[in-house]
Amino acid sequence: MSEKLNVPQLSDDESRTLNHLLEQLDEKRERNLIRSSYYEGRRALKQVGSVIPPQYGKLGLALGWSAKGVDGLARRCNLEKMVWPGGDLAALGMDRLEDSNYLKSEISQGRTDSLLHGVSYLITTRGNESLGEPAALVHARDALNATGDWNVRTRRLDNLLSVTSRKDSNVTGFVLYLDGLTISAEKDGNRWVVDKSDHDFGVPVDPLVYRPRSSRRMGRSRITRAVMSTQDAALRTLVRLEAHMDIYAIPKMMLLGADESIFKNPDGSQKASWQIALGRAFGIPDDEDATNPRADVKQFAAESPEPHLAQLNALAKLMARETDLSDADFALTDMANPTAADAYSEAEKSLLAEAEGATDDWSIPVRRTVTRALAIQNGLSSIPDSWVSIDAKWRDPKFLSRAAAADAGAKQIASVPWLAETEVGLELLGLDEQQIKRAMADKRRASGRAVIAALNPAPAPVTTPVVAADAVSA
Repeated sequence: MSEKLNVPQLSDDESRTLNHLLEQLDEKRERNLIRSSYYEGRRALKQVGSVIPPQYGKLGLALGWSAKGVDGLARRCNLEKMVWPGGDLAALGMDRLEDSNYLKSEISQGRTDSLLHGVSYLITTRGNESLGEPAALVHARDALNATGDWNVRTRRLDNLLSVTSRKDSNVTGFVLYLDGLTISAEKDGNRWVVDKSDHDFGVPVDPLVYRPRSSRRMGRSRITRAVMSTQDAALRTLVRLEAHMDIYAIPKMMLLGADESIFKNPDGSQKASWQIALGRAFGIPDDEDATNPRADVKQFAAESPEPHLAQLNALAKLMARETDLSDADFALTDMANPTAADAYSEAEKSLLAEAEGATDDWSIPVRRTVTRALAIQNGLSSIPDSWVSIDAKWRDPKFLSRAAAADAGAKQIASVPWLAETEVGLELLGLDEQQIKRAMADKRRASGRAVIAALNPAPAPVTTPVVAADAVSA
């Protein structure tokens, strides 16, 4: 049962919305915490079985397969820059917005949380410049600490609750975003300190959703039940392997015709088990009165760990299929080097398709967030219609060498030669954004010098008239 907050400064409607969203957050919290524990490698191992000694379940073994499944896709979905065909983003202060908010890093964090929990949120607010904050603030919140109601008709959130602080699992701070109203609240002792501010940007929040569908608008996590099940099985295999190395890897010996005195110290105390297991020579005296005067030692070969490794390798391949990554990302053995030129591309097709689908879904919320932040930064009360063409440009999810990118770009420019004089043409040739800016700046400087030279032609050289020799004589 989720806690009910009673904040006197809130109206009845605001209190109902607050507690409804708190209940919604708590309903999803357990499953989100489980997925976070898998991602961070903190998931406790379940019961291995009655055969393995219980102490092996307490080794604290961890496996990073779930994190690799999330990060393997996240690193293929990189925001390169915002573009505005026919407009000048620099004049709007785009560089200042990116720098003051660490914008690409913030969006990158939201992207990872979206893959981890299915959804994350990009929130845009007005900063308090007297406290040294940027004019516009953009920050990401994960589904563990934020939730809202999605309106399927307007394709926007009707509200959002962002929990900012907790004490002993109780909420002590939150921000409630409503249509045109932001309510910030912090608990000071036993009383709530509330601040309300009006604005003209509706609910200034955009969800980054991974794999939404009509029956699940807030998406799904990359850490699916199949991923969690496979990682649990792999951890159990690792524990069995550890036990195998301790128990079964040492050759077994059967000692016939001797008593236990050879396993005791001179003072009669029992030798440690590791001394017995690692002992290579024992002095066993003959006993002429015994039925078998001389002791006999039988040795049995140690058990091979191959079955455990084979199972671990099979589970690694199952994980690779589930996360659209290559076998080489998980598998321990049976990895063949590709021989065909397009073998790598063939192996990455599913991952590339997944990356392109994810960035398509994230483009609209990123564009909405950036245009709203630019409007706030420039002191506007609404987003101008002319900004609708501002869009997100994502880096190609396929890793290409500079030589391959330049070769492909040169072939395209050969068909349209004038592209070579544009920033698009330089992008096709594989130059990064910094190199393009430097190249275009050098070009502008060279063009400026040429114009100045044309406007100020050099003075004609002064020539001395040549007098004929005959005229001088005359």
